[in-house]
Amino acid sequence: MKQNRLYIMITVLAIIAFGTVPFYINVDSFFAYYLFICFVYIILAQGWNIVAGYAGQISLGTHAFFALGAYTTAILWLHDITKTWYYFDPLVMVLSGLVSVAFAIIIGTPLLSRLQGDYFSFGTLAAAEVLKILILRGGKFTQGAMGLRLPASGFKTMHPYYWTALLLALLATAAVYFITRSRVGLALRAINEDETSAASHGVHILTFKLFAFAVGSFLIGLCGSLYAYYLFMISPLAVMNLNWMFIPILACILGGNGTVLGPIIGAFAVGALFSYGDVYVGQNHPMLSGIFIILVMKFLPTGIIGLKDKVLAHR
Repeated sequence: MKQNRLYIMITVLAIIAFGTVPFYINVDSFFAYYLFICFVYIILAQGWNIVAGYAGQISLGTHAFFALGAYTTAILWLHDITKTWYYFDPLVMVLSGLVSVAFAIIIGTPLLSRLQGDYFSFGTLAAAEVLKILILRGGKFTQGAMGLRLPASGFKTMHPYYWTALLLALLATAAVYFITRSRVGLALRAINEDETSAASHGVHILTFKLFAFAVGSFLIGLCGSLYAYYLFMISPLAVMNLNWMFIPILACILGGNGTVLGPIIGAFAVGALFSYGDVYVGQNHPMLSGIFIILVMKFLPTGIIGLKDKVLAHR
């Protein structure tokens, strides 16, 4: 009970600390940008975590859902489909997430019902590549490799970006927390451990796999929508870059896969490696980042969050 109160207190203090950063630090500074990009990574990582960490389905199509979220926001805005105010429009962002969910169900139903393990992983990667070709050949609708340019007249400051990213990161983390502590989370863990045993106990394997896949894709689609507002230039090179596939995987591996806190820790670590490494180490930062990741995987297979268990075991 005391431990739960301590965790709640630390969470509240962390939210207050991050939420008030723009009041005493220039929101256009590099440190504020680092926090913003970390929040983006948290959303991505939690979306991947619910699928891979808890349901045990390693997806390599994260960049497809991210791109769908970004392109949906751009298309709704440019074609005035919802007839609303489009700059950080909650309706547009939710619709962007739902389009990613629709794509996840379309490709997930055949893949999850027939493929497992590496076959499912490469199936999601293949689906992402098919989507990339469709975007490139989308003609006037997607403008092919040139991409779509959004009106940047609404941009005044980074404040809405920072707080929206923080809010979405909190919502993504809360969604994973409550799902994994419900009967659904218990079913996902059972599927991850042993599908045959889970099925024998009445767990409908495909339904729960699809649910996890849909929730993860929704969070990633929301993240893509947020990044579209930040970038104002949506192209396959920008939003279907393979970095958007590797970043959530690295964040979960570094922080601790299959935990709520692990992706958050991993997102800050990956954000520091990519943001500050590029500034202070230059072109050598991918090599140093790779060495760091290998060391973590070698000595901390359960991620940075696994240090707590090692310390407790030592004591």
